[in-house]
Order: sequence, then C-alpha cells, then structure tokens
Amino acid sequence: MPRLTLSIPSFGPFFPPGRLHEVVGLAQRAETAGVDTVIVPDHVVMSDRTDRYAWGPFPFPIETPWLEPLTVLTAIAAATTRLRLATGILIAPLRPAPVLAKTVATLDVLSQGRLDLGVGVGWQKEEFDALGLDFARRGRMLTDTIAACRVLWSESPASFDSETVRFENIWCEPRPVQPGGVPVWFSGTLTRRNVERIVGLGDGWIPIMTATREDLADGAKRLADAMAGAGRDAAALRIRGDLGVALGDDRRPDLARTLHRAHELEAAGATDVQLPLLAFVRRPEQLDDWFAELRERWAGITGGT
Repeated sequence: MPRLTLSIPSFGPFFPPGRLHEVVGLAQRAETAGVDTVIVPDHVVMSDRTDRYAWGPFPFPIETPWLEPLTVLTAIAAATTRLRLATGILIAPLRPAPVLAKTVATLDVLSQGRLDLGVGVGWQKEEFDALGLDFARRGRMLTDTIAACRVLWSESPASFDSETVRFENIWCEPRPVQPGGVPVWFSGTLTRRNVERIVGLGDGWIPIMTATREDLADGAKRLADAMAGAGRDAAALRIRGDLGVALGDDRRPDLARTLHRAHELEAAGATDVQLPLLAFVRRPEQLDDWFAELRERWAGITGGT
C-alpha cells in the first residue's frame, strides 16, 4: 500500500487564538493513528491580492496566521518517534540556499532522518517583492537553490556557481542524516523544466491539486521514461497522489470511501496518498474521534491492526 500522508493545519483559523501550538499534539495523534507522514504548508507573508490564486477563491482570510513550516516540523520531530515530516510545499526560492541547506540539515539530524522536502515556486508575487526577489525568475531560483543545497549536503568544502546562487570554498555542517541528503519532492505540472528538475535533482513529484488520476498515471509514465533515460532508477521515484474527498449517500465527506481511493491511486503510480484533514474535521474538539476512525479505517484497508 502507499504511505498515508496527512495535510495538517499549521495555521489559523482551525485553532482558536492562542492555541496554534496544539498542532504538535495533532501530529502526535496522527502518529498513533498510523499516519506515515504529516505535511505542513508555507507562506512567509500574505497580501490582499488573493485574486491571483489559481485554484479558485483563496480559502482563508488574509490575516490568517501561518506558522513557519520548518520550525513547526522541528517541534513535531521532538514530540514523535516514527512520523515522517514533510513540507507541502515550501517556497524554496524565498530562502537563501545556504540558510535553507543548514536549516533542513539541522532538522534532518534532530529528527534522525525523517524529513521530506516538498518544494515549489509559489504563486504570490508580493512574497517575493517583500524579500527583494524577482518573481519572474522564481523558476530559475528554485532550480539553483535546490542544486546548491545538494552540493552543500554532499561536499566539504563546497563551491557552486549559477545564475542566482554563488559561493566558493565553504563548509555547511552537519550534513543530513539521510544518505544523499534530504529527499526533495518538486511540485507542479510536468513542464519540460520541471521534468528536468525532478530527474536531475529530485526524489519525488507532487502533482498540482487539480490533477486527475489519469494525469497522475500519465505523469508517472513520463517520469519513469525520463528517469530511465537519465540512468536513474525509476522505481525509486516517489509520487504523491491526492485522495480528494469522496461523499457519502448523505452528500457529506465520507472517510471510508475516500481512503478506498488509495488502491486506484496506487494503480496509477502513487507511492504516497494525501488526505486533507480539514475536509473532515472542523473543530479541534473533533480530532480524537476522527483519528480513532482513521486508525480503524486505514488498518482495514491495509490489513494492519
């Protein structure tokens, strides 16, 4: 079976004011329920131009607080033992490559190799403006940033020279615990440039939110062919499929029917399946009952206990 990943709210308004720290306890419940990976999102700042959000109306108020994801995952790492920790997605070009490499390696060391880094370019120009970065070059910055991190995670001293990132003869220690560095998952549609990123620098692919099962299957085959052509093991590539939300006879979200979609996504090429917690749980007080159901339902599907 694919690994079960759960997107969790490291932001308001799910948690009332003063209770955002409870996301750590939520992750502990996820581990107990048999979830393999928790995923947290990223926004450094927000603007009032949410009309640029490409997937419909932006689902949260502008003033919603967003906790910094790598900090959140560090706190979760300290409170769990088995759970994998992932970003979905981290807007990598907003961080200088040496700072990102150091932060990510530190988290990987502290979690004893449980981190997956999901990255993308983001959609909000104002985040780049606030940091003095050129939004139009975000794709180039993403490629250069991850390539630089790869060098910093593998060489001492390290040197790198690209269009947007340069350094020479520096040490960035410690290195990640995971051999080859932290697994990097690139998000987005499979443009030529994104395929090149995944094949050259990546360990996984996160399709866009609106991707269908057919899109996933076609993308998995395309990436397998590209990986094989580059001399890489296509079987090692991980792909995260979105379970979405299946409705019951009462037209309400049905957890059992949603989880059963894992078989279809696996057949299409998914190695991991993502479940959106907020589609099923509206208030923190509902978490205990929901996680109890999740544990039972998922064990029934996977044959676990």
